[in-house]
Amino acid sequence: MSATDEHTRKGAVIRQLLRALRSRNYRLFVAGQSVSLVGTWMQQVAMSWLVYRLTGSATLLGVVGFFSQIPSILISPVAGVLADHWDRRRLLIVTQMLAMLQAAFLAAAVLTGIVQVWQIIALSLVLGIVNAVDIPVRQSFVVQMVEHRDDLSNAIALNSSMVNGARLIGPSVAGLLVASVGEGICFLLNAASYLAVILALAAMRIPPRSHHHHHRPHILHELREGVAYAAKFGPIRSILLLVALISLMGMPYAVLVPVFAKDILHGGAHTFGFLMTAAGCGALSGTLFLALRDSVLGLGRVIVKATVCFAAGIAIFALSDNFPLSLAALALAGFGAMTVVASCNTILQTILEEDKRGRVMSLFTMAFVGMAPLGSLAAGSLAGIIGPRYTLLIGGGGCLAGAAMFVRQLPGIREKVRPIYRRMGIIPEVAEGMETAAEQPPVEEETER
Repeated sequence: MSATDEHTRKGAVIRQLLRALRSRNYRLFVAGQSVSLVGTWMQQVAMSWLVYRLTGSATLLGVVGFFSQIPSILISPVAGVLADHWDRRRLLIVTQMLAMLQAAFLAAAVLTGIVQVWQIIALSLVLGIVNAVDIPVRQSFVVQMVEHRDDLSNAIALNSSMVNGARLIGPSVAGLLVASVGEGICFLLNAASYLAVILALAAMRIPPRSHHHHHRPHILHELREGVAYAAKFGPIRSILLLVALISLMGMPYAVLVPVFAKDILHGGAHTFGFLMTAAGCGALSGTLFLALRDSVLGLGRVIVKATVCFAAGIAIFALSDNFPLSLAALALAGFGAMTVVASCNTILQTILEEDKRGRVMSLFTMAFVGMAPLGSLAAGSLAGIIGPRYTLLIGGGGCLAGAAMFVRQLPGIREKVRPIYRRMGIIPEVAEGMETAAEQPPVEEETER
């Protein structure tokens, strides 16, 4: 292969990887969010280390995780209804401003030396309320930012790549800053980072959505309508249940990483930062893998394999006393976790009816974020009784069980999703008129999600 051909090939790969950036609004979102997410990860790592430094309690780590995420169960459904009717960009600007104030208050408490655990819990609850509104609105806003519908799956993967790219930088920087100047600076920098995404949102040019304000049903009716829609359609129901199980049983591993860093690997804040960065490396690899895919076809198998990778990574980390092996295990877990979540998100965004998008994405938020606090609280309590190793092994076993159940449901899921993909032209032969839907054979490679 000549140098010119190699250059052309690399250029094609890059264009494929970044194709969603041809939309101006999405470019602005990526620019602002990339800065803000680094600050978010810095705060998350610094807060976990601060709680464990002040208390030495794995249980309180679980309590803080519980209060930072439990509002999603109660508030996200209402946020989903708002996202289906209100201006999503304005809602996001408000949530980002409130999150900036939360980080500023936390920084002030730490830097003035008056911080106590109850204050951390209270501010975690505030941030949880803000995120319970922000996440479903942001998820449903992606469709408005992307001008070309065929770029949607790439945009979702790039959004996850941003999260995990920041996950590489934020924990490492936080570990160094915590060890040198303390946690307060991390919180202060996070507060400043929200300005980037607020300015990006303000600069967007979003065409207005069509709203049907007359005869709008009561909010409780719309909530029931969204839940019924998700519950009756098998693919949506199966995906939400799998994400909820993984979030409940597997994701709480992050709550116990400070315990492993300090008590099992005998390290400090920098060890904790490197472990979280390893998980971020794996997660970023997963999102780049998804961003390079041409289509949503085949994602069913990807979800199953990624769930198994996640469970294996957690189990290896639980049993490891070796720092390099622990880094590798968390990288595997990060790859599996983010690949599962981003794949599920992509399928949902592809098959949803537009007028119910906000409500179903709020259910996705409940499954992913809302179940995590219950898992965090249980993991923190269980670790105090049976130890962190066995706690993570139980979680990994639960994820394997979820993968097994999803495998059994895949044939039925494919059958119900296939007509949607035909209407959207995702199955090329039907889109090009080469064969009718009735004549098309159920070829595994073409029709598998």
